[in-house]
Amino acid sequence: MNAQGKLSRIQYISSFPIDSLAALIGSLICLSLSPIFIRLSELEIGPNATAFNRFWIAAVAFGLLNSWLNGGQQKQYAEPEAHKTPLGAETRLLIADGLLLAMGTVCWTWSLTQTSVANSSIIHNLIPIFAILGGWLAFGKLFDRRFILGMFVAIAGVMLLEINELFSFRIGSQIVGDLAALVSAIFFGVHPLIAEQLRTKFNSVTIMTWSSTTSCILLLPVTVFGKEQLFPSSLTGWFSVIALAVVGQMLGIGLWTYCLKKISSGFASLVGLIVPVFSALEGWAILSEPITFLALVSFVVILVGMYLAISSRSAIKSPIESANS
Repeated sequence: MNAQGKLSRIQYISSFPIDSLAALIGSLICLSLSPIFIRLSELEIGPNATAFNRFWIAAVAFGLLNSWLNGGQQKQYAEPEAHKTPLGAETRLLIADGLLLAMGTVCWTWSLTQTSVANSSIIHNLIPIFAILGGWLAFGKLFDRRFILGMFVAIAGVMLLEINELFSFRIGSQIVGDLAALVSAIFFGVHPLIAEQLRTKFNSVTIMTWSSTTSCILLLPVTVFGKEQLFPSSLTGWFSVIALAVVGQMLGIGLWTYCLKKISSGFASLVGLIVPVFSALEGWAILSEPITFLALVSFVVILVGMYLAISSRSAIKSPIESANS
């Protein structure tokens, strides 16, 4: 019986959608680079302006890509759902997705100006808890014990990565930034639930075109009202916001939305906990920042959590769910 169970688990893991997993890993590598571009951009313009430029550049690029995919030459490659005109409830969901992305991004970028990167990252990475809780409350989604165990193990690994910051936590001026990071985690936790529902009707490019457009429209008055400089004034500033739009939004969020066709939103959010690992490795490779023994231990713990989640039945959608996507 035990041998049969192991064989069944091996067969299950071997059936994991490789294309979706590759898209998810690619998106997380891109998202791990976002804080670097955000910091560079905020040397010249404010957090709201940074988010606004990120979204309007992505909206234009996604709009052009969407038009190209829906052109005569590409009809055979585009998903049938991409030709549907969003109406009624679907339009509201598309707009809500853009609203969540806009507010979540604003809260996160602003938190980076009010608290430490470590505190902001720890709190922001609580996204899986809100995604899984929201899926259970709103859609009645159930996750097996192996998946839940993997989630808590991975979160413990992230906490271990910043254990010094946790022990030095003080109630002070940075508490506002910490709360902003928590709100961003809630917004980004609800976002995958909506994106997953939209993925059953539209392709990822259509969803990202709508969400990016909605986000930039919502952020324009916020930026103007906040009296922030709207656009960068140097080549470095423009490079930062363009890189943020292409790497963070188009590739990061775009690939992540694509993978929701076959991978559950709870699992996609959980795997996002590995972003700090990528960020640390990038800091070591690009900036020659040392990686401590404690960081290596935390990486191992996070990977153990990832394995438990991947090998659970809650990680991927059933063939029926995927077929309906």
